[in-house]
Amino acid sequence: MHREIEAALADGIGHFTQQYMGRRPKQIDTHLLGDFLVVRLQGLLAPAEQQLANGFGGEKGRDLLKRARASLVETTRPVLEALVEEATGSKVVSLHHDVSTVTGEGVLVFTLAAAPGVAASVH
Repeated sequence: MHREIEAALADGIGHFTQQYMGRRPKQIDTHLLGDFLVVRLQGLLAPAEQQLANGFGGEKGRDLLKRARASLVETTRPVLEALVEEATGSKVVSLHHDVSTVTGEGVLVFTLAAAPGVAASVH
């Protein structure tokens, strides 16, 4: 069951990045670990973003890129959460994200209310 969910998530996140960020990462790896979902996006940055991060603008360029990417994720967060909730059947409790300006790799980390296939406990 987890492999099917992970594959659906990789496909959905690929479509999401194409639609909202303008390009699909070269590789998307998804890993469900109980109520924890880790998504690794390799080859995430566009050539212009790589230039900004690796030369033009120096530290300011890297900071600008990180802020822009963070803003994009936060703005589209409801879409991402709906995608994850539909694939896993579990509500998203939190989302964390970052992008490496050195490698062009991004990560999305979701905490779910319950592991897929397990009913959420009431506190």
